Amino acid sequence: MSRTMRGAPSETRPATAEIQAIADKVKSQLEEKENKKYPTFKATEYRSQVVAGTNYFIKVQVADDDFVHLRVFESLPQENKALALHNYQTNKTKQDELDSF
Repeated sequence: MSRTMRGAPSETRPATAEIQAIADKVKSQLEEKENKKYPTFKATEYRSQVVAGTNYFIKVQVADDDFVHLRVFESLPQENKALALHNYQTNKTKQDELDSF
């Protein structure tokens, strides 16, 4: 008997304006952690995962063929917390699959 696991990430989808806004809100957190500025910061695709809140896995283009993968956590509305950059991976390419991490 197969059942869909709760909390399993969605399929990868093209980024929307909402996803770009989420990426923009955590850009400064990434720049601080990496100690560098990203003049280009374009979300290209994403996956989401509903937990006690939502994890967003976002692929962001930061140069011609240089991408970063972000894991952003959005808490439940009643918790009233800011979006948080929970993890990231650098040195990715456009072809790299956006996996959960």
